[in-house]
Amino acid sequence: MGGASRILNTALRSKIMSASEAASLIPSGVNVGMSGFTGAGYPKEVPTELAKRIMDANLHGRKFKIGVWTGASTAPELDGALAMVDGVEMRLPYQSDPTCRKRINAGEMEYIDIHLSHVAQFVWFGFLGKLDVAVVEVSGILEDGRLIPSSSIGNNKTWLDQADKIILEVNSWQNPLLEGMHDIYYGTNLPPHRQPIPLIRTGDRIGEPYLKIDPNKVIAVVETNSPDRNSAFSAPDQNSRKIAGHILEFLEHEVKKGRLPKDLLPLQSGVGNIANAVLAGLNDGPFENLTAYTEVLQDGMLEMIKSGKLSMASATAFSLSPSALTELNADLARFKDSIILRPQEISNHPEVIRRLGVIAMNGMIEADIYGNVNSTHVMGTQIMNGIGGSGDFARNAYISIFMTPSQAKGGQISCIVPMASHVDHTEHDVQVLVTEQGLADLRGLSPKQRAKVIIENCAHPNFKPLLMDYYKRSLNLSPGKQTPHLLDEALSWHLNYLRKGSM
Repeated sequence: MGGASRILNTALRSKIMSASEAASLIPSGVNVGMSGFTGAGYPKEVPTELAKRIMDANLHGRKFKIGVWTGASTAPELDGALAMVDGVEMRLPYQSDPTCRKRINAGEMEYIDIHLSHVAQFVWFGFLGKLDVAVVEVSGILEDGRLIPSSSIGNNKTWLDQADKIILEVNSWQNPLLEGMHDIYYGTNLPPHRQPIPLIRTGDRIGEPYLKIDPNKVIAVVETNSPDRNSAFSAPDQNSRKIAGHILEFLEHEVKKGRLPKDLLPLQSGVGNIANAVLAGLNDGPFENLTAYTEVLQDGMLEMIKSGKLSMASATAFSLSPSALTELNADLARFKDSIILRPQEISNHPEVIRRLGVIAMNGMIEADIYGNVNSTHVMGTQIMNGIGGSGDFARNAYISIFMTPSQAKGGQISCIVPMASHVDHTEHDVQVLVTEQGLADLRGLSPKQRAKVIIENCAHPNFKPLLMDYYKRSLNLSPGKQTPHLLDEALSWHLNYLRKGSM
């Protein structure tokens, strides 16, 4: 998708240099805000060249590490390259790279797991320290210096505003038809001067299509031509289809009860195979004229736009398989009027989520019998990816749904447990739990009532008797009867599987 230079501003054209030269301008010890959200719109070349510099410093006995702040997860050319050379001192707010994860769990990289809606405001508040450098991919620079955003926005507005120095990667691979798809809202102020965000419908545009910068802060411009990189999704398996079926049946029931309109409310869906299975089910289901107010637009939503089931999708980034990404770029004009990309501080903003009445659907690692959800840690101590935006949506959604297969590790581990080994979403923010076994509607139930419904509807038959036995004995033996627990036994539930070598 190359062609003529997309750098139309004369002053910024004078700052064009190689990725290696640009990387040499980033010193050790700084905090770097990089673009990127789930493998879309991340800088492709400067981080890789920076990793080479770090590796050279390591070989000569010089410590070289930086803080890396992004929108969410990125790709091997960024997270992977920098983690491989042990070049990251602090990472936030979300990651999914295997090497990055390994270093975090080995204690070799510090990691702050933050709600995605909090990141921008924490930076503005000064809670995270100084942001020294922004490295941001864009798809073009206009004559007046405004930037055409790329395939994700994430925290780019904040990085460009807050960083002392800016490095731009201008990626001519990105589709030129992206121009005009974005909605950058510059109306947020710091307390006590905040105003309501004037967004009342999924498709509202409240900002402008371009990012603004101080051109004097730009120290380098790098021209690239490299594709985004996202992984393919697996085809929905039997368990995923069953989970999707339970959710569709539940939504139909809510419409019949008059608690949802016939075209539902805006949908939010986490990333993954189960989420795509749910979206496929909605695409084949009875609901029409649907909308989405979510973080990422993934394969299932693209299919729903094609079929006409989804009329509008608001997100902060694309998260598409390679085949879906090819399809999008080949026919972007067809999709353009149905998609808006926003900064993640708006796409994930609690005020907007609650106003719109979003139906939130997110994955989890495990849930306990009272409805507390662990979405980040294996066996309570090993981080997988991070909380992402699930907390932003769960606490503020009209309906908050969490889903998982009922078993893991080939049936060795139950995903419904007596007590969650780590809690990201408390029972107060979890309204519906779903596994392939069934759906537990927890609204209006006390803890003891929730326990019975979760065990009966969501636990696998192999574990249901053990869980019910635990619950009954805790009811008899626990000193408190509001949320009965046998603490030593709840802990041993996890330790028994750890001793078996299931991890």
